[in-house]
Amino acid sequence: MNDSGIIDLVPMDVRREWVRDGSYPNKSVFQLFWQHAERHPEKLAVISPEERISYGELLDRSLRLAASLRAAGIVPGDVVAYQLTNNWRCCAIDLAAAALGAVVAPFPPGRGRLDTESLLRRCDARAVVVPAEFGGIDLCELIESLRPSLLSLRILIVEGEARRGWSSLDCLMDVEPLAAETLPEVCPNSPVRLLVSSGTESEPKLVAYSHNALLGGRGRFLQRLHADSESFRGLYLVPLGSAFGSTATFGVLSWLGGSIVVLPKFDVPAAIRAIETLRPTHILGVPTMLQRIAADPLLAEVDKSSLVGLISGGSLIDEASVRRCVEVFGCGFISLYGSADGVNCHNTLDDPLEVVLRSVGRPNPGVCEIRIVDEQGAELPRGEVGEIKARGPLSPMQYVNAPELDAHYRDAGGWVCTGDLGYIDRDGYLILAGRKKDIIIRGGQNISPVQIEMLATGHPDVVCAACVPVPATDLGQRVCICVTLREGAPRFSLAELTDYLRQQGLEVNKLPEYLRFYRQLPLNPAGKVDKKALAAEVAFLESGVGIAC
Repeated sequence: MNDSGIIDLVPMDVRREWVRDGSYPNKSVFQLFWQHAERHPEKLAVISPEERISYGELLDRSLRLAASLRAAGIVPGDVVAYQLTNNWRCCAIDLAAAALGAVVAPFPPGRGRLDTESLLRRCDARAVVVPAEFGGIDLCELIESLRPSLLSLRILIVEGEARRGWSSLDCLMDVEPLAAETLPEVCPNSPVRLLVSSGTESEPKLVAYSHNALLGGRGRFLQRLHADSESFRGLYLVPLGSAFGSTATFGVLSWLGGSIVVLPKFDVPAAIRAIETLRPTHILGVPTMLQRIAADPLLAEVDKSSLVGLISGGSLIDEASVRRCVEVFGCGFISLYGSADGVNCHNTLDDPLEVVLRSVGRPNPGVCEIRIVDEQGAELPRGEVGEIKARGPLSPMQYVNAPELDAHYRDAGGWVCTGDLGYIDRDGYLILAGRKKDIIIRGGQNISPVQIEMLATGHPDVVCAACVPVPATDLGQRVCICVTLREGAPRFSLAELTDYLRQQGLEVNKLPEYLRFYRQLPLNPAGKVDKKALAAEVAFLESGVGIAC
């Protein structure tokens, strides 16, 4: 037990072994960042089209913010929540809280009232930082309306001008910085960040990570992808408040000593301009983002010579999209299988393209060991499909204030049950086979949406595809496929699409029965395709309906 009250469900002797074998730095996030800042104070830390912040400047602003947070009453173990668009202030909050031994709980903008209340209540946030407005919603008013149900919340901070009862974030950085000798000694095994995992529950989950796990797990994952650590410059298309985005402050800045490139929101033309002008070595995004950029003719007109690799995570990506991306971006492709719940496996740039197309790489026990188990939890031999279980230096401590989730997803040895299906092939590569809970059941037949989506995006005119269930009184569920097309491509009929899918080998009993076209598929706050929103939209469809615009 630590100041935050969070318990580590990974046995302590296992954590100690990761310290002994060098997997963990056994230092705090802030300690490592400070070392980089002292060594290279002029090096760029956070780069955006609007401004560039060096390591020295970010260190100074973090220490000033830490001084204000301490003066406001933040102590070790307190939770500082924030909901900001991607900018250097996110990193300053991460570092200021880490310096004080506090815990950050960021979540991407766009979360609605119910999710916001659930997250703030579950993490017992002591402070919250929000922009004055987002998406036409006054977030200060929203937070104030929730305060009667948020008993721990005491400190309100707004990005922008101060208002009654709220402090301005920029003003909090306009004070004298904390002196090094006044900082508390922070245990590297104490929590430093809570990651949001939407999962399949009705409310989002929060997962607690220690300094060691974020640095020695997520940080070392990035180091494996780019051995020249300090030259890493990652363009984060995903929100920094997402689980994927957690690698920015804790992995790139504190562990690698590299740089991050950020945009306030995902926008295809802005991302393409950033590739040419801000010169990233890597782009981190979900498949839908990479697919949209790859389909834009503007990409062919810009200088992409700085790019080393694309890092695609969040969901599976199909073979045609990978080939498209490799061709039009002109760099390597890394398929990442990871989650906030504590799993990581990925390809490397040394893997042949054929390996990248069919797998997510070989599990690396130095970051995350993976087992494939049956329904009873027994480990399966190579080649057999089962549930993926994971544990390693990356592993989180526990779910936050959710013992029922710990009981369901974690075992006594600290292994997490992912709910994902897959197998290890004879060469040791992990092959994903979808999620147990994503199955569409039509007339007693289990249908994998992933299989249909991967085949559909191989169509030369399809950019993105997502399959969702449509309620049916006779069969329980039917399959609706939602697609976006490349610019200028004509719409096809449902029959034409199913003919194509049959030519690709899809069984007749898995063919979609509904087709909808979208200019863009809706994305959730983490940047993934929002299948819940899609399913709600198509729920009214009845048998016999074909194309709906």
